[in-house]
Amino acid sequence: MDITAASAGTWTLGDLTVNRMGFGAMRLTGDADGVPSDRGQAIGLLRRAIELGVNHIDTAAFYFSPLRSANELINRALAPYPDDLVITTKVGPGRDPSGAWLPPARPEQLRGQVEENLRQLGRDHLDVVNLRVHGPESIAERFGALAELRDAGLIRHLGISNIRPEHLAEAQAIAPVVCVQNPYGIGFRRHTDDLLRACGAQGIAFVPFFAIAGAGREAGASSTDRTEILDIARAHGTTAAQVRLAWTLQRGQHVLAIPGTGNPEHLVANIAAGALRLSADEMACLDSLAVDA
Repeated sequence: MDITAASAGTWTLGDLTVNRMGFGAMRLTGDADGVPSDRGQAIGLLRRAIELGVNHIDTAAFYFSPLRSANELINRALAPYPDDLVITTKVGPGRDPSGAWLPPARPEQLRGQVEENLRQLGRDHLDVVNLRVHGPESIAERFGALAELRDAGLIRHLGISNIRPEHLAEAQAIAPVVCVQNPYGIGFRRHTDDLLRACGAQGIAFVPFFAIAGAGREAGASSTDRTEILDIARAHGTTAAQVRLAWTLQRGQHVLAIPGTGNPEHLVANIAAGALRLSADEMACLDSLAVDA
């Protein structure tokens, strides 16, 4: 019998309870090398994720390729949506129809991005919207604009993504923050741990991206990995990717995982990683791989 997402435990995003093992939709539209995804396989994969207990999906309107839109695949596969499904989206970045990146959205442009997510997903409100941040500048105006859309009922909860520590306090002074999405995983710099702990102290979910890929980032997971990770994987009869996910989840009960894949076998393996428990010695070994500077 397949292991389900419930094996990782649960957390709450505001008043929404989710399994800590979720799914990231970015890979639905194409492989890391740019090869377009198979539409039928992507729809089947989303439905399989729900069967395996995933009730937290991370997506964005700017997740698209020439042939595929992640939001519209989610809509096609899952609508009418299960009552317990939480769909988290991101706004701030934008792309033109050719896929070229546009300048980050100004405060007055964010409503249009929110409405585009609503249209693509076929919903009358968004469960969670993250403001994706670029650089050290103040986020007050943009986050304030999203807070107004929350008050208007278009958004249920707010989060922030790709932030610096000072952004969290700035946002919290405007409206409640239910999650922070930042790059994090084995080998990331130690200063990221401070933000992870700050989120835990405030009851805010910390949602890493690149937890599997690490320094590979958008290029996807590497075929090579550190000896320490491979040794632990071998001892448990698992993959290095599963060890990376298990380590991530064991960094705190408020840490959520959103691994993305277009491969049905990888989906099952990623979700199974929620049941993998690493020993204190194994965690310490993996912790030691972090960069201090």
